[in-house]
Amino acid sequence: MNVQIIADSACDLPLEYFQSNNIILVPLKVHMDNEEFNDLVTIKPKTVYDAMRNGKAPKTSQVSPQDFYETFRQLAKDKRQGLYIAFSSELSGTYQTAVMMLEEVKAEFPEFELEIIDSKCASLGLGLAVMEVARNAANGKSLAELTEIAKFQCSHMEHLFTVADLEYLARGGRISKSSAFIGGLLNIKPLLNVEDGKLIPLEKFRGKKKLMRAVIETMKERGNQLNEQIIGISHGDDLEEAMEYKALIEETFQPKSVFISSVGATIGAHSGPGTIAIFFLNKLPE
Repeated sequence: MNVQIIADSACDLPLEYFQSNNIILVPLKVHMDNEEFNDLVTIKPKTVYDAMRNGKAPKTSQVSPQDFYETFRQLAKDKRQGLYIAFSSELSGTYQTAVMMLEEVKAEFPEFELEIIDSKCASLGLGLAVMEVARNAANGKSLAELTEIAKFQCSHMEHLFTVADLEYLARGGRISKSSAFIGGLLNIKPLLNVEDGKLIPLEKFRGKKKLMRAVIETMKERGNQLNEQIIGISHGDDLEEAMEYKALIEETFQPKSVFISSVGATIGAHSGPGTIAIFFLNKLPE
């Protein structure tokens, strides 16, 4: 029997991917207009982006303890093994909640085998790791083997982010309001990355062309054998710009493929419409 893979909605994989690959989805929550929604299930990213463009400020919260408890308990009852690859603990309390709920389930089912990995990743950085693990799970790899694959993928995943409007990061406390205002006036485009699970600014550029060149240069510096990889691009309701990056990446690196997905409602509520993020490995498995 194959190991059951579990992922949360912060991996920004499409709902169809979960369904067609038999991966259990545990959704983070989006709060808007006095309602709570399940990311990816009862609210679509575009709904959130349109609301933000109209001045609304959606809030988000982690996966509910009950969702974890019920998911883990069902696997334990079915005597199945599981692997949950969690959204970065530096960006959400989801990982810690999963660990607590696993302890509760193990009190009742001491033999239950479930590994929980703090990915220190976000968006398709997490998504690409989930995809690689799912491919190996389908080929019958053991829980121990899949855990090692997940750890390798997550620890070597590079994240490059840029946002269209600094105001959204300012709302979430990622940068100061004054920086956002000045950046907006000067058409400043920030390049950020994720280091040890945290969002870190790298550099600022004036204008899109300079920023795109910088993304390619950073990929050259940090990537490894990019021609043998699946590169991920996630976008905040801006497929046109994602396709521009895809064309540039394909022309420069000739990767195996480029996987494009929308930045989901949870992460998008903080980064805003027009976000573009690029994901790749800095080392390949031997």
